[in-house]
Amino acid sequence: MAISTGGDGATEKPMSDINTTPLVDVMLVLLIIFLIAVPVVVQAIKVKLPDVRYDPTVTKPENVSLTVRAGPGGECEVYWNLTRVTSQELLDKAVKKLEAEVKRLGSDLTADNLPEAHIRGDVDTPYRCVGGTIYTMQRAGFAKVGFISEPPPGETIGRL
Repeated sequence: MAISTGGDGATEKPMSDINTTPLVDVMLVLLIIFLIAVPVVVQAIKVKLPDVRYDPTVTKPENVSLTVRAGPGGECEVYWNLTRVTSQELLDKAVKKLEAEVKRLGSDLTADNLPEAHIRGDVDTPYRCVGGTIYTMQRAGFAKVGFISEPPPGETIGRL
């Protein structure tokens, strides 16, 4: 094994400079790999999202008003109007409500006049509570399940 000295013989000292050629080679290879791999990883599908800040809710008497919040100990509390219900009671009441509306409407039944479920969820409610309520209402047959929100103070309601 030989040591390169940087002198001409009389002043021979070992050279202490780092050989950067292998480092540059590795960096160039990594740069090429990242240039090829990044476009594959970053995938975006272009969509046009609606320009609606807040859409006013049309309240119909046949709509179901639900409130969901987290109770003590992390349990989910669901209220049908002002009455607290369990998951099974929610399903039973929703099925009965939908059956009664279908029977009432008879041959005038359309997708527009079916009742909707409007969910008011507390800010600190875990998603599993809200998601479980949505699932239960869809399982009961409600095609339209929406959320009620409160616009920030001072903002106007309407389309942009």
